Amino acid sequence: MEEFNYRLKVASVGYAYEDGQIIRIDSRLIHEEVVKPALRILQAKGYEGPRKEFHQAFDHLRAGDHKDAIVWANKAFESTLKAICTKKGWVFNKGARASDLIKVVRLNGLLPAYLENSFDQLAAVLSSGLPQVRNNEGGHGDGPVPLSTPEYVAAFAIHLAAAKIVFLTDAAA
Repeated sequence: MEEFNYRLKVASVGYAYEDGQIIRIDSRLIHEEVVKPALRILQAKGYEGPRKEFHQAFDHLRAGDHKDAIVWANKAFESTLKAICTKKGWVFNKGARASDLIKVVRLNGLLPAYLENSFDQLAAVLSSGLPQVRNNEGGHGDGPVPLSTPEYVAAFAIHLAAAKIVFLTDAAA
């Protein structure tokens, strides 16, 4: 696969074969520092659900279905939070949203105490961005006029999900 990926890179194709799937690369830096680590993390036992959902996000992005790419990226993020809570034995409601799950990890001290003063801002970052993109770009239906979601917004949502997955799983390790 190294040879295949090398040829794609040299040809400036913008894709790579990772984790059994052809994945789009918008930025080499983001891919190397965020997406690949997220893919590696999601290989671990207990992260099968988020892994499948993360792959679905890429499948939808590749197919041009940007709204569903965003929805699946958010699902991967929420499922990662649920996987962390499950591994740690922390109680949460089955239908919990990202904002609910962030409260659970906060109450259970996922992050070091010295970050507590800045946790309000960190919690805002974790619970905004990706869920807000999902809510505004198809998570609640288009309404009477179909919305068109730009590709760059879908890619941004996937990259946000990857960064948050890496951050939270590193904190949970």
